[in-house]
Parts: sequence; C-alpha cells; structure tokens
Amino acid sequence: MLNAKPVKLIAFLVIAALMLILPLALQATGSNSWVRIVDVALLYVLLALGLNIVVGYAGLLDLGFIAFFAVGAYLYGLLASPHLTDTFAWLAATFPNGLHMNFWIVMVVAGIVAGVTGLI
Repeated sequence: MLNAKPVKLIAFLVIAALMLILPLALQATGSNSWVRIVDVALLYVLLALGLNIVVGYAGLLDLGFIAFFAVGAYLYGLLASPHLTDTFAWLAATFPNGLHMNFWIVMVVAGIVAGVTGLI
C-alpha cells in the first residue's frame, strides 16, 4: 500500500501547476472574459471555504467575515478608481493631477484596512 503523504503532495503539486496554467489556457481564446469569470468564481469559492471553516469546524454561524471582504473590496474600488477625486473635493485639492496609486499599494492598504476593521 502506498503512503498517503507522498500521494497527497503529488496531487497538490499537480493541482497547483494546473491552477497556474489555467489563466494562460483561458487567454488562448483571445480575450480575458473567461479569466475574469474564473477569477470571480474562485473568489466566491474562497468565501465559501471561509464560511465552511467557521460553521463546520467552530460550529458558529458568523457572517461577519463577508463584511470585512466588502470593506476591503470597497476601499480597493475607491482607491483604484480614477473618479475618486471627482467625488471628494478635498482629495482633488490635495492631488490636482489625480490620485494614481500602484496596484500592489492599493491591494496592501485595502487588506490592512479590512484586517483592522475585523480586529475592531
């Protein structure tokens, strides 16, 4: 009989390699639409797994973590939007050429704010 640990490791590595290749294979059609569809689907899979951990292992019905996901997504949407300075006049006065932030900076700031909101 085979030892279960190497089989699980090999299966994990194969699935990880397939997940890395998946966006490239989906882009072969010439558009990013399938990549975006799979991206959104995997986001909801992550939320469902989080709910499964909270409800399944802890035995709690807590839907609050979805609110923290929403806080991070909303902040990311605000900071990444070119219309942010149209909405907030004080921000337009501070940054007359618009607020242009790097993707990774916006991602980290949104994650930190969502985490701090979760801690509060």
